Amino acid sequence: MATDAYKSAGVNVEAGYESVRLIKDDVKRTSIEGVLGGIGGFGGLFEISKDYKDPVLVSGTDGVGTKLKIAFLLDKHDTIGQDCVAMCVNDVACSGAKPIFFLDYLAVGKNVPEKVAQIVKGVADGCVSAGCALVGGETAEMPGFYPEDEYDLAGFSVGIVEKTKITDGDRAKAGDKLIGIASSGIHSNGYSLVRKLFDLNGENAKANLSEYSEELGMTIGEALLTPTRIYVKPLLKLIDEVGINTVSHITGGGFIENVPRMLPDGLKAVIHKGSWDVLPIFELLRKKGDIPEMDMYNTFNMGIGMIVAVDPDKAEAAVKCLEAAGERAYIIGELAEGSKDVEIV
Repeated sequence: MATDAYKSAGVNVEAGYESVRLIKDDVKRTSIEGVLGGIGGFGGLFEISKDYKDPVLVSGTDGVGTKLKIAFLLDKHDTIGQDCVAMCVNDVACSGAKPIFFLDYLAVGKNVPEKVAQIVKGVADGCVSAGCALVGGETAEMPGFYPEDEYDLAGFSVGIVEKTKITDGDRAKAGDKLIGIASSGIHSNGYSLVRKLFDLNGENAKANLSEYSEELGMTIGEALLTPTRIYVKPLLKLIDEVGINTVSHITGGGFIENVPRMLPDGLKAVIHKGSWDVLPIFELLRKKGDIPEMDMYNTFNMGIGMIVAVDPDKAEAAVKCLEAAGERAYIIGELAEGSKDVEIV
C-alpha cells in the first residue's frame, strides 16, 4: 500500500530495485584490490594498501554540466558517465594521486531502469579506464523537480599518493618544457556556449545535431557527445618513468584560467600557438560565433586536455612515454620568470 501511494506521487520503488539489478555486472567489473563488499550497503568500503609509508588522500568532485542536454536530445546515455568520471579523476591525478574509488549521484525525473543502466555503464567504463572502483552511488527519483526524460549526474573520487610524491608545483622552474596531451574534443566544458552556437535550444535542435559535417568527418551530435579523455594511467606512467614538475587539467576556463593553477609564484607559462594540432571542432566553433582567439583559449581546451612541465632534458622522453601509452603529445612551450600567468604567443 505504501509503495502504491509513493507511486501515485511519481516515485516507482520497483524501478529502483530493477535499476540496481541491471547495474550490478557493470559495478562488478570495476572492482580492484582494496574493495570490500559490493553495492547495496549504506557505505562503500575500501581498504588502503599497506604499501604506503605516509599516504595522503586526494579527493575531487564534479558534474557533466549542460553537455547532458546533448545526451537528452540524442537519447544516447552510454558515454556521459565517462565524462563524469573523467572530470573527477583527471583532477585527482594532477596531484600525482592514483584514483582508488568513485561514487556517482544520479537524479532523474523518472526512473527508467534501462536508461539508468546505460548511464552507469558509462560510469563503469570510465572507472575501468582510470583503474578505480565504483564502490557506490545514489539514484534519486525526483518527479516534479526534473522533467521525466531529463536527469543530472555528478560524481566524487578519492585517490591516494605518497606524501613525498605529491605534485604541487614546488619543483617547477624557469626553463621547464611544457608538454601538451591531446584532448578528444570539447570534453565537458563550454557547452552552454556550444549549444547557443549550434542552435540547440530550439525546435531545430535534433535536426542540427543530425547534420553531417565534412570538417569533422561525423555528425555534429557525434562530435559534441565525444566523451572526455581520461589521462590517469598515462599521467601516472609519466610520473613514474620520467618525472614531472607540475601539471594542469585544462577544463572550464581553458588555458587562461587553468594553466596559472599549476604555477608557483615567480613563474609564467609561455605557450606557442601552432605547436599542436587544434581539433577541427574548435575552428568550427570559432567561425560560427566569430569568437576572438583569446576568448577561445579562455573557454575551451583547444585540443589540449592536460599540460605537464618537465625538466628541459626530459621533454623528448616525456613525449615518447605518453605516445607509448597511446596519447598524442606535443612540446608546446616553456616556463619562464614572470607573474604566475600564461602567455599564448
